[in-house]
Amino acid sequence: MADIREQLQVFVRRFGLLQAASCEECCGQDVSLVQSHILSAIRSLGKPSIQQVAGELGIDITTFSRQVKRLEAKGLIHRRVSPEDRRVSLLGLTDEAAGVLGQIDRVAGTRIEQILSVLTPFERDVVVGGLARLNEAMTATGSCCTPLYSCSVQVDAANNEEKP
Repeated sequence: MADIREQLQVFVRRFGLLQAASCEECCGQDVSLVQSHILSAIRSLGKPSIQQVAGELGIDITTFSRQVKRLEAKGLIHRRVSPEDRRVSLLGLTDEAAGVLGQIDRVAGTRIEQILSVLTPFERDVVVGGLARLNEAMTATGSCCTPLYSCSVQVDAANNEEKP
């Protein structure tokens, strides 16, 4: 397991996800990495509720609400009351957000293509399939969206074994 964890840590570092700039801007746009994920989720879910997007991304509702307010202030999303349930706020993207997401998609796509360009077509398929399977396994085990530091698994330091 240490090898997998180490590989994931190296991947995160090499992809630049620990860089301070990723907290302030993503792909040259004035949105953080978290905000870019929120915009992408809204795009893929259509006109989702705040709760749907927060759940999809595994972000607690309080933190998510703050990010929504920041994105509204930037003119990237809008909120409207659900016609079915007036207690629910639905999120939508503005035209400006579509442009921002388009730029992020182009930059990220170019970077991913550049990284994968050194692999054979078979290796690319293995990587993509492996990532898809890893995501499925995380969902199936309930490990999705749970930060490592908050895991309930206890480790016996003397034996380096998990305790129930």
